Amino acid sequence: MDHEWRYTELPVRARQAIEGFVPPDALDALVARRLERYADVRPRLADHDGDTEELDGAVFTHHFADVPGDHETVRWHYVETGPGAGAGEPVVFLHGMPDSWFLWHHQMAALADSYRCVAIDLKGYGQSEKGRGDYRHSGAAGQLVALLDAIGVDRFTLVTHDRGTVQGDHIAAAHPGRVRHYVRGEQHLHHFHPDLAPQDDLLAEAPWSGLMEDPKRFVVWAYAAVGNLPVADEDMRRVIQEYSYPGITRAVPRYAMASTFRKEWIERRSDLIPRWRAPVTLMQGRDSRSQPREFYADAAEHIPHAAGVEVRYVTGGHFWPLESPEETSAILREVLRVRRSPAS
Repeated sequence: MDHEWRYTELPVRARQAIEGFVPPDALDALVARRLERYADVRPRLADHDGDTEELDGAVFTHHFADVPGDHETVRWHYVETGPGAGAGEPVVFLHGMPDSWFLWHHQMAALADSYRCVAIDLKGYGQSEKGRGDYRHSGAAGQLVALLDAIGVDRFTLVTHDRGTVQGDHIAAAHPGRVRHYVRGEQHLHHFHPDLAPQDDLLAEAPWSGLMEDPKRFVVWAYAAVGNLPVADEDMRRVIQEYSYPGITRAVPRYAMASTFRKEWIERRSDLIPRWRAPVTLMQGRDSRSQPREFYADAAEHIPHAAGVEVRYVTGGHFWPLESPEETSAILREVLRVRRSPAS
């Protein structure tokens, strides 16, 4: 192995957390119990442009846009809430797997009094495009920026989680003048060890192994495997529904076919991180098994050109926006108020 890309050894606490979490048989039993709880969850009807719903006291509006991409157009689904009439500084939210825009609805509602909150279903997820095309994270990120151009979002704060963070890393690097503040969540940064990413090969093989054929089971399995605190039943039901739209189980694995976690890590360290200029806040689950908190203690040393770097740990595991929604919202409100790039 090239010396420069040597893996970071796992801290003892993180190794114990991985090895001592839930044995396979026990995990299967846990998933089976939760599947019984959600046996009555049925697919949700698709939204139409302009549809609204109220969540946490805020009105959310669904939108669809066909934007140039893949040499034709890419159809995007995104949801907005905020002061209305285009008012408020834009905050763009990107979700991870197995999620959708809904991952962030608690935080969007909490910020809606002051910010234009825009949450996007990533390409391949939710109600966004699922056709064949460019599923490299760099390509999908560029198409996502084209959506922001189309809907009038110029400079914005970027808030990301998990696989959405992989695309966020490309956006922050390619458009440093547009990202006011990068709030980066639950993704490897400078340190990495493959024992933290056993799902990498599993996801690439999903169309053949059948890993995602039952979306409900896949969602419940993912939340059981790397979550830590209970998620409200009504939220889990909606998470399942949002991952159950036709085409997701075929589209999402295309990302894993286009790259690997190791290649993402190398690209991040060699090319993307050196180009980040906005203030960076790293938000990580305090007890995340996939992202040990020890890997972020020295983050400021590895993001040399950012306007500032801070690390904030959130109570919970991997899915802290839904595990600890009030705490996550409070941290976001605080960092958005305090941290601004010099150009803002």
